Amino acid sequence: MRLALYRYCLPLARPLVLRGRRLDERAGLLLQLGSGWGEVAPLPGFSRESLDEAQAEASHCLGILAAGGVPAPRLPSVCFGLACARRAWPERPPPLPAPYPLLPDDPEARAVVTANWRERTPAVAKLKVARGPLAEELAQIRRLCRDFPALQLVLDANRGWTRAQALAFGRSLDPARILYLEDPCETVADMALVAARTGLAVALDEPLARGDAWHPFAGLAALVLKPTLLGGPDRCARLVGRARRHGLRVIVSSSFESGLGLAQLAGLAAEWAPGQAPGLDTAGWLAADVLGADGRPDPARLECLHEAR
Repeated sequence: MRLALYRYCLPLARPLVLRGRRLDERAGLLLQLGSGWGEVAPLPGFSRESLDEAQAEASHCLGILAAGGVPAPRLPSVCFGLACARRAWPERPPPLPAPYPLLPDDPEARAVVTANWRERTPAVAKLKVARGPLAEELAQIRRLCRDFPALQLVLDANRGWTRAQALAFGRSLDPARILYLEDPCETVADMALVAARTGLAVALDEPLARGDAWHPFAGLAALVLKPTLLGGPDRCARLVGRARRHGLRVIVSSSFESGLGLAQLAGLAAEWAPGQAPGLDTAGWLAADVLGADGRPDPARLECLHEAR
């Protein structure tokens, strides 16, 4: 069985700003275990590990496999990539609803996207918030709601507000137009308070990846699962079980992976949350991909870092 580790570096179609850091390309790793592939792509600003750290651990895991051992990675992105490479994937996963469209941050680029909604408006769209003045962001949201009366919004604050800011923001919106507000504040306790005092539904994302303690609260609507940040399918499956017990939505979401990772995340979404639109509308940020015409990773587009048998 061929064991190999590759590195990719893909240009972005438009800049991506994460935690104040501008990215013009997306770099990551692909693991090959025989006919199985997995992606290891820590997300800058969100993953606790760097790409270099993930590369070192992935190479170590391949060495253990080559010697006949069983690797036990500890970095979340490596756990995810290794588990996917070893997983038996169905040839034709069940179809999923289309992902929520993710609106660009730039107002001009956003206007180009929404211009196509005049004839067919999506039921739900996602918008990043807590990136500029509250008044400006509220004006943008009100404009979207006015122009598209049937549209609901998913708003993602990435823990960018204080409790007071989140309360001021939430009290200025119609809860009926907001499907849920993702990670408005730093702590789960503050998020619960925002839900209670504004009437907005709330979703948890980053607290799950950090391993923060949480319990269902009034207004908690969904768990957003990013397997690259969470550490792979096993940990996610436990969260899925907990969400089902408490009647919460499960949203499988991407971390700007390549086409390989997005396809595998779609397969996991079909298994964990059938019928639920996933948060996988990030392919448009990539100006190139790792997949060839046959839909499989193309080694010619990759840099081989490690190879063993």
